[in-house]
Amino acid sequence: MLKKKQRKKNIIITGAYGQDGIILSKLLSKKNYKIIGLVRHLKKIKIKNVKYVKLNLSNFSSISKIIKNLNPQALIHFGSDNPSFYENKKLNKDFYIKNFKEAKNLINIFAPLKKSKLILIGSSQMYRSGKSKVNLRTKFTETTPYTKFRINTFNYMIYKKRKFNSNMTMAILFNHDSIYRNKKFLIPRLIKLIRERNLKELQEIYNENISGDFSHAEDICNGLFKLIKTKKNPDKLIFSSHKRTFINDIIKYLLKANKLNNITNFKLTKRKSSSLGDSSFTQKLLNWKLKKNIFVAVKQLNKLHLTLCLKKINRR
Repeated sequence: MLKKKQRKKNIIITGAYGQDGIILSKLLSKKNYKIIGLVRHLKKIKIKNVKYVKLNLSNFSSISKIIKNLNPQALIHFGSDNPSFYENKKLNKDFYIKNFKEAKNLINIFAPLKKSKLILIGSSQMYRSGKSKVNLRTKFTETTPYTKFRINTFNYMIYKKRKFNSNMTMAILFNHDSIYRNKKFLIPRLIKLIRERNLKELQEIYNENISGDFSHAEDICNGLFKLIKTKKNPDKLIFSSHKRTFINDIIKYLLKANKLNNITNFKLTKRKSSSLGDSSFTQKLLNWKLKKNIFVAVKQLNKLHLTLCLKKINRR
């Protein structure tokens, strides 16, 4: 009886070394879940109650075997490739084929399972750029191999879900950051530019006048934890702040925090805005509340970068 109860507490996380994988693993660990982190390469990262397993998600038989042996309460798929803005422009057909195949494998395995939940990850990029706000009724628009992969994954999930009456949901995540955010993304890049006094490139970003929907990753992962626990089975949910943040305000904050000259000489030449996500239905369904904001994440990232810099200096 105890063994059966424990098996129900198994959670599988693909991409467990990524930002969301780490945060969700720590959260689940505190709740005494047993986490199996599926990764491409093993690293020296240890979190209580987490067992890391090297696995190729393209290998259907291998992933099927581990899922059937563990009988997990849920699997959350963070393991897809997540390109930065600049990488998005270079994606090709191979990117689509690889990532869609891995997602299809998981969908095909979970479709007939009645007691296990599959949570797939979607992106705000699935919506057409230029819309001021999007909600669950807003239609997806394919623009890149990345959005094609995400949209076709959702459509295939719906097909299998209807056929087998499966427990599968796509969580559509808008921008979110934390101290675990990959350095290739915008806010960690801003901090690096400021630390390096690279005001030329910083001004180029400032001139873009970027704004969008940004959250703290811990808030997003708290929402995903509630999705894991709920018995409700929505097709898709939006996880976002539903508030507009201007990157230039973050730049100003970082310049001040690092005691650099202000940016009165910076000029605005453009206005580049991305959509806000309406997460009101998600918050109501899951009783989910956002407790932090993006500036908390910015402050934590900036402090971490400063600490790392001091350690490097002391080692010399």
